Amino acid sequence: MNISKFICHRKPERTLKYKGKYFPVCSRCTGFYLGILISFTIIFISLKYFHEIDLFVLGSILLIPMFLDGTTQLFEIRESNNVLRFITGFIGGVGITLLIFKILLKIGYY
Repeated sequence: MNISKFICHRKPERTLKYKGKYFPVCSRCTGFYLGILISFTIIFISLKYFHEIDLFVLGSILLIPMFLDGTTQLFEIRESNNVLRFITGFIGGVGITLLIFKILLKIGYY
């Protein structure tokens, strides 16, 4: 059973290829997961600086481009492309990481 079916639609026309093989998730999800991985790494390396920023506001703002790209494509207002999907997914991944980190700070985990 391929678990990636549960975390992404994997439409071939929306999935990046490398050396003729498709990634396990679409362009937007690739960017999203990469954004989460990189931003978690950066946050933990520079933990002391993130107590000063309003992470909820910043994280929410960073989710807007992904939401707009996905929504306008869903309602066929415009057609996105894989590069834009990747970029907005990456920005959204950073945004969701900041929101998660804000929650962890709020509950006293850090």
